Amino acid sequence: MLGILIQLAISWGLLKWLEKENLSVLGLLPTRKRVLHLFLGFLASVLIISIYYLSITYLTENSWSLNQDYSLSEFTMAAWWTLKSVLFEELLFRGALLYILLKKIGEVRACLISAVAFGIYHWFSYQVLGQPITMVYVFITTGIWGYMFAFAFSRTRSLYLPIGLHLGWNLFNLVVFSQGGLGDQLLVSTENGNLLPDPSSLILQIFQVLALPVLILSYFKFRKTSS
Repeated sequence: MLGILIQLAISWGLLKWLEKENLSVLGLLPTRKRVLHLFLGFLASVLIISIYYLSITYLTENSWSLNQDYSLSEFTMAAWWTLKSVLFEELLFRGALLYILLKKIGEVRACLISAVAFGIYHWFSYQVLGQPITMVYVFITTGIWGYMFAFAFSRTRSLYLPIGLHLGWNLFNLVVFSQGGLGDQLLVSTENGNLLPDPSSLILQIFQVLALPVLILSYFKFRKTSS
C-alpha cells in the first residue's frame, strides 16, 4: 500500500509541475456515474472470462471443484494482493502520465504509447525475457488490453472503469479460476487429459484477447452515436 501512496504523491507532483492540476483530474473522487462504470466494468470482465473458462471446460469435458483446503483468510489475502497490483498498474499506466500525454499529443497516440509500455512491462512481470515467441504473444495480448484500459480512461476521464475491467479479469483469473502465479485458489480444475481441438483452441484464444476490448470499444461507439 505504501507504493500506491508514493505513486499518488509522484502523480500529484507531476500534475502540479507540468499541468498546474491536481489529482482530481484522474477522476478519483467517487460519483454515481464513476461507481457505475466500476461495477459494469467488473461485471463485463467477469462475464467474458467466465464464458472463456466454461467453454474450455465444456469442450474438454473437464470440471471444476472447490478447493477444500482454501480458507476465507487466504481468499481475502489473495483478493487484497490482486487489488493492490491492479491499482499499482492503473496509476502507473493510466494515471498522471496518460493524462499528460492525452493533453499533449491526443487520444490515439497517447493510448498507443500507454499500450506499448503496458506490453513491455509484462515481459518483466511474466518473466518471459529471452523467449522471442512468447514475448511477441505477451506484447500483443497485453498491449491490446493496455489500449482498452487507456481508451476507457480517456473517454471517461476517470480510473474507475479501467480499474473495474482490470480487477474483474485479474480477480477471477487468479483467485477464482486459479490461473496464474498464486497457485491453487478457490476453484481447481479437475483435468482428465482431454485437449482442446486446434480450431477450438485458436477461436477461444482470440475470444479471450479480443472479446472484452471489442465490447468496450463498441460501448463507447454506441454511446457516441446515441449522443
